[in-house]
Amino acid sequence: MEYFSKKISEVEKELKTDINNGLKDEEIRDKQDTYGYNELEKKKKKSIVVKFLEQFKDFMIIILIIAAIVSAVVGIKQGEGFTDSIIIMIVVIVNAIIGLVQENKAEKSLEALQKLSAHMSKVIRNGKIEMLSAGELVPGDIVVLETGDYVPADIRLVEAINLKIQEAALTGESVPIEKITDEIKDEKTSLGDRKNMAFSSSMVTYGRGKGIVTTIGMNTEVGKIAGMLNEVVEEETPLQKRLNGLGKTLGIACLVICIVIFLIGIAEGKEIVDMFMTAVSLAVAAIPEGLAAVSTIVLAIGMQRMVKKNAIVKKLPAVETLGSATVICSDKTGTLTQNKMTVKKLFLNGKIYDLENAEKSELLEKMVYANMLCNDTKVGKDNELTGDPTETALIDM
Repeated sequence: MEYFSKKISEVEKELKTDINNGLKDEEIRDKQDTYGYNELEKKKKKSIVVKFLEQFKDFMIIILIIAAIVSAVVGIKQGEGFTDSIIIMIVVIVNAIIGLVQENKAEKSLEALQKLSAHMSKVIRNGKIEMLSAGELVPGDIVVLETGDYVPADIRLVEAINLKIQEAALTGESVPIEKITDEIKDEKTSLGDRKNMAFSSSMVTYGRGKGIVTTIGMNTEVGKIAGMLNEVVEEETPLQKRLNGLGKTLGIACLVICIVIFLIGIAEGKEIVDMFMTAVSLAVAAIPEGLAAVSTIVLAIGMQRMVKKNAIVKKLPAVETLGSATVICSDKTGTLTQNKMTVKKLFLNGKIYDLENAEKSELLEKMVYANMLCNDTKVGKDNELTGDPTETALIDM
């Protein structure tokens, strides 16, 4: 549905909402049953068994398992028992357990982090402004947008006062887009030119506005991108490529040496069975059983050190890949900081006042009232302040 080409009254009627009072409780429940939650689909979680088996897919591990089987056969034939075979399998299983435990820890940490970082939205419901998790939004909800807010869903704007939104992630346009409320009659208008729409995951950089939620979750423009990302094939890290390459090289070298030793022995008149056992024993001895375990343990130690520094790594081999990074770019406001400000000092009539120690005076009181009255901050439930971070700080003052 191309809501950008419709008038505000048509969108309001189609989504059965009221731009002044928002949805009522019973309407919200019906819409949640119909549309579900405003969340992007996540890849289906793998079971513990599948994750455990995936630890055995590296070429080096496969060679070690083959070596363990061959070692067992050689042990039986030569009457030496299963000692070598058991040691190799213990190394392989311990390696798999370490990898599985670390990945599970990282997944749980990431899930906890996602819950903490869920964006909050200012929504008009039952005639009142409420602060809600973005996941609770449904089509027809009336969302209030102010500077610093993330747009929680795809929204048809009904009010835009000096409103500018950064949409670089969706359109590649580096400059924030100035928004309008009039309908755009050309239904073939490209995404970047739909100036009466605000798109999920973009950010308000200036002004304020209000709009009707039109689409949520995977139906949003960013949801379509997420759908494509879920189909991306995972690539091996440099370390995995090197270990797999080493495993293949050792495997081929061992095979060639075994054949050469076997043929030399036969040529010198040795028993075929004896030479076969000798060649296989040599191959088992040549394979570095401890390499997989050592690399896993070293990566696990690196992962634990990063956890102490509050960095979460989901996959063990990514620790090595991250070591190649020279520059890491991160959005500061609301990510590294809380997006909250506090007034500490005032400059008034040529003097600086420290608010913690300042004595009350008529002049200071007038200054405080002036900052309160020239302010767009809204007071919500439990006296919660919503609005521009600078302006909420002035109200707190």
